[in-house]
Amino acid sequence: MDRTLNWIEMDKRTKRIASTIFLGIVLVSILIQFIGAPIEKRPILAEAQFPKEINTILKRACYNCHSNVTDLKWYDKLAPISWFVKKDVELARSVMNFSEWDSTPAAHKGKSWAILNMVKSERMPLGKYLVLHPEARISSSEIKAIENYVHSLSKDAFIGDTARKESANKEFEIWKQRKFKTVGKHLEKPDHSDGTVRSSPNEIAYSDDFKKWKILSLNTLYDGTMRVTYGNDIAVRAIGEEQIDPFPNGAIVAKAVWEQVENRYGEIIPDKFVNVQFMVKNNSKYRDTEGWGFAKFSTQKRTPYGKTSDFAVTSCISCHRLKAKETGYLFNVPLKTAVQK
Repeated sequence: MDRTLNWIEMDKRTKRIASTIFLGIVLVSILIQFIGAPIEKRPILAEAQFPKEINTILKRACYNCHSNVTDLKWYDKLAPISWFVKKDVELARSVMNFSEWDSTPAAHKGKSWAILNMVKSERMPLGKYLVLHPEARISSSEIKAIENYVHSLSKDAFIGDTARKESANKEFEIWKQRKFKTVGKHLEKPDHSDGTVRSSPNEIAYSDDFKKWKILSLNTLYDGTMRVTYGNDIAVRAIGEEQIDPFPNGAIVAKAVWEQVENRYGEIIPDKFVNVQFMVKNNSKYRDTEGWGFAKFSTQKRTPYGKTSDFAVTSCISCHRLKAKETGYLFNVPLKTAVQK
């Protein structure tokens, strides 16, 4: 009898403890709903313009994170899930925002190629997003539609034409032989005829020295460009010793970007010179961009990119944070090659 009573008492005590824990969980769940600010509501400043079919795909698959028109599910609004959603949306908007779109032809074309690269490689939409939002999945036929649209923005880069090849050879010789030097500050007008060029707005100067550096990688993108990445001695040594997290101060990499052309024999060579991009490591000077200073000099005139010194905060580092954090924020870092000493 006593034993039975003890079991009853223990059962009541267990139920009281379980009830207390349950009520505590409910109370905490309610209270945390008031913690943290909601996703910032921003106006549509300049909406991206795409053909109707492409627009429908992008709105369904991308707009929830990559626009100012965020239509959240009820469970996206519940803390603590809402905290992670807010962080992801803010990052996505900083990388690409369909509601704050640069509609100039060059910018629209570049971003369209970026969209194609991400969906074709299945890096977007994110896998974790698709688990709760399966309607955002992009089918193979939809990817093909995006690809056809993006290709329509460009002239065919692979023209089997002897004259085009001769023009490409001439373009490369100009790039190889012409020497430039940086004079004055960004706002001063250079005289391209004598080989002078403005520095980048953040005071990174153009230099032909990178042409003598070691080549780190050669790659192509879906947009029909080839990219040759060079590294100075500090960058090369850091990669060889696997000291890239972070890269040491003084490391510099340069990436020369070319359109490419293929002749009727299947030879692929550099065609029109597009730009050369520099990344300069200086932790104290470039704190807002993970210690990297960015610069881009376009065409054979080496025209610097950017209007203000902080251009890289809004137009460069976001993609590097998203896609290259594990390699020191540098794309196309080659694998270490074992060399017998």
